[in-house]
Amino acid sequence: MTSRTMVSRQLSQRTAFGLLMLATTIVIVPVLFIIIYMIVNGAGAISWEFLTQSPSQAGKAGGIFPAIVGTFYLMLGTLIFALPVGVTAGIYLTEYARDNWLTRLINTAILNLAGVPSIVYGLFGLGVFVLALNFGMSLLAASFTLACQALAMTITTSREAILAVPREYKEGSLAVGATKWQTVRHIVLPQALPGIITGAVLAMSRAAGETAPILVVGAAFFLPGLPQSPLDQFMALPYHLYTAAAHVPGMPKSTIWGVALVLLVVVMSFNVLATVIRLRARKRRYG
Repeated sequence: MTSRTMVSRQLSQRTAFGLLMLATTIVIVPVLFIIIYMIVNGAGAISWEFLTQSPSQAGKAGGIFPAIVGTFYLMLGTLIFALPVGVTAGIYLTEYARDNWLTRLINTAILNLAGVPSIVYGLFGLGVFVLALNFGMSLLAASFTLACQALAMTITTSREAILAVPREYKEGSLAVGATKWQTVRHIVLPQALPGIITGAVLAMSRAAGETAPILVVGAAFFLPGLPQSPLDQFMALPYHLYTAAAHVPGMPKSTIWGVALVLLVVVMSFNVLATVIRLRARKRRYG
């Protein structure tokens, strides 16, 4: 190898490294700026009373406790409805469905569902869950609506996690006499569990920040108390933030940024939870 070739390769490597570092910086710096700006402007509003009291004076005073609880109720309902259906569909499409035009069409449709605007899911929820099924403007209707939105990511991540399981594991299980379902249950699912759970939690974290779908199916800006049943209306952090920032004149800026900061912490908590679950599952698998 000539010295000129070595210099050319080193130059190419340094150029590629520099471009990658530049791209990473372009992504990270704006995110850090937003987080720091949010902390600086919203930290002053965070207090025990702000986190534990109900809002008053159209949200200008009091706290956001009902919105925090409503958000967690909403995420729990979304997880309960989306996870079983999404994982089951992923198992069927990966392990049982035949590879034909219909299956490929379904897989393409599932991928395209992830790009549907969130307001479309909101209108779908309004027509189906609120009006047709008569759930009314409620926590239940909102949970089903967000579950439909989360299904695309849940099914896709479940399929990818199952496909990542080495084929030798499946063939070895079948070779010793296990049935297809026994192989899926005892071999495939335990190996794919970290990826499945991570995808589900990330889908929930995305749903936690949605405003448009819940806007038309049950979220309220001000309620005197917590929802007592799934058929009650509820408060949620993203809708509370939207209304406080856009429709309440004289709303203190610190309060708006405080709500945004709490919402950011909730969403980031889901991402941290997904990371912890994935790492613990991998550690348990590999010892």
